[in-house]
Amino acid sequence: MTELGKVGPAGEYAARLAVLIDADNARPSIAEGLLAEIAKYGTAHVKRAYGDWTGSRLTGWKDQLLARSIQPVQQFAYTTGKNATDAAMVIDAMDLLYTGRFDGFCLVSSDSDFTRLASRLRESGLTVYGFGERKTPSPFVAACDKFIYIENLVYTPDAATPVEATRPAQRAPATKLKADTLLVNRLRNAVEAASSG
Repeated sequence: MTELGKVGPAGEYAARLAVLIDADNARPSIAEGLLAEIAKYGTAHVKRAYGDWTGSRLTGWKDQLLARSIQPVQQFAYTTGKNATDAAMVIDAMDLLYTGRFDGFCLVSSDSDFTRLASRLRESGLTVYGFGERKTPSPFVAACDKFIYIENLVYTPDAATPVEATRPAQRAPATKLKADTLLVNRLRNAVEAASSG
């Protein structure tokens, strides 16, 4: 165990993590579930989201940044078709690596451009957690110690609504359950997520 992380009241070790979000490549609806998932692996000491905040494309992120204390990092798109955000995120990751203060990184993107970054961080002995959509190219997934598909982390108000305690639970017929594609897809995603861990 390193001296970096904190030891909790029960004596468990809490890894110090840096969370770097490619906001150009991730949906704001994942923010709450993302940070809850990250809390399972350690404490997020740095939380940064990268993008061009001057445009209207990332407006959905602004409320999440404030509510979750995520630091926005402004990166202008200097040229069409080039992703300056990726370069800014890689530079910050290397700067944070060289501080020696972290046990691991959480890279939030579905972009294979971060494959080499994940490999380089692991070469330095840090744990890398990747978060991205199912479309994420397999080299980036393989470069991470653990990869979590963000479709499993999206918060929906309906999912948080408790069943009324006064109503007795009724079993739905199997044919109705099979026809519920949303339920079937969520179950399939949960099984795949559990098996990839």
